[in-house]
Amino acid sequence: MSIDIAPEDTLNDALVLDGEAANALFLQARTANSWSAEEIADGTLEAIYTLTKMGPTAMNIQPLRITWVRSPEARERLVKHMNDGNKDKTLTAPLVAVLSYTNEWHQLLETTTPHMSGLAPVFEADPDTRNHMALTNAHLQAGYFILAARAAGLAAGPMTGFDAPALTAEFHAGTPLTAFMVVNLGKPDGESGRARLPRLDFDAATATL
Repeated sequence: MSIDIAPEDTLNDALVLDGEAANALFLQARTANSWSAEEIADGTLEAIYTLTKMGPTAMNIQPLRITWVRSPEARERLVKHMNDGNKDKTLTAPLVAVLSYTNEWHQLLETTTPHMSGLAPVFEADPDTRNHMALTNAHLQAGYFILAARAAGLAAGPMTGFDAPALTAEFHAGTPLTAFMVVNLGKPDGESGRARLPRLDFDAATATL
């Protein structure tokens, strides 16, 4: 069922998306915890990344890096670092994405932001600023990633309940990558067994100055 966030005619008038797209991305999309056995093709992953990379980031730095966990061996390596409540659904999801950020994004400024590439030495000397920008903008990209997965017809289950330092060491030892989110991906096995939790009303969550 769709959740009523505004009268349907008002909502449709305010959006450039049609109703089907709004439902797929927001209104009817749900976090999934159990999955069908349908596999996810590599082409779908490329399509998800193509949408994800187009979202804006500060200075176009694009710090997000994605590790697709598909093989049984890699899945076992991942699951051992998940919190107990996240183990089973991560083990059974058709595909899992480990989202990480790189703190060496400044080394790609010549590619991502050519007109500001001269700032690379400034950021090289300021790791605290680099790390802050990387983490902030990677979380922003994680939001794009979830919507991109929904646009590809998948449900996404984002989680931060895992041992991040251990997972980073498991998959990214010797690299500038730090894991910050794990996202289960796939087609759900049916309707969610739990009613959608309430969302705050417009007046409760916004202010006009």
